[in-house]
Amino acid sequence: MRLAALRQKNWLMLYDADSLSDAATSHQLHPDLFHQAYWRERNLIVGEAPGRGSSLFLETDNKEQWVLRPYRRGGLVAKLSEKRYIWLGEERTRAFRELRLTATLYDQGLPVPRPVGCCVTRYGATYEAALLTVRVPGAQALASLLAAGKANDSLLERVGAMIKRFHQEGLDHVDLNARNILVDPAGKPWLIDLDRCRLRRKGSWQTRNLNRLEKSVVKFTDSPDTFFKIKSSYHSSEIIPH
Repeated sequence: MRLAALRQKNWLMLYDADSLSDAATSHQLHPDLFHQAYWRERNLIVGEAPGRGSSLFLETDNKEQWVLRPYRRGGLVAKLSEKRYIWLGEERTRAFRELRLTATLYDQGLPVPRPVGCCVTRYGATYEAALLTVRVPGAQALASLLAAGKANDSLLERVGAMIKRFHQEGLDHVDLNARNILVDPAGKPWLIDLDRCRLRRKGSWQTRNLNRLEKSVVKFTDSPDTFFKIKSSYHSSEIIPH
């Protein structure tokens, strides 16, 4: 993946040169691409995902859909500022960190959506940001499948093996939950939303990831065996050699 940067006035874009360029799409390189108004005016919003920030599904001209996710705060701090963050330098923005991490994992062949680009707009000591990724075609959240009773044992085993693979590469997913695991029509699980995540050496964070996922899974299913099957597959999966 060839990442490139573009700076104009108070905004800065980091993007995949093969995904977001004048040659690859009819949409010009401009911060408007990272605002829902641009897409709404062109009637190119085809759906919306639940959750804080309201990610939008976008129709593009290159036979794929994108996901636009603005960065939004949660908790009590959101009452002070829902979408502004303290500026500590471009490489320390949440958008730059997430895009670079996603690109690294994507280049390693891990099941994460291909990153398209991010845009950071600075306002003095604060900034706002948004991220574009490629939508996984036909994917559903694991949470939806669990709630509908459609997550069979084979799928749960694949989810456990997928998490093990990410952990092997050192990914600490700080918000590992059933909504951030997607399953495509072929039954392949994908991991999304890497905001605030990072690569680390092996440690207790792996157990914390699994505990967080367990709490999420039990919200969507009455079966006490569901997470056991995920965890069992996680621990029995072989280490994938580099």
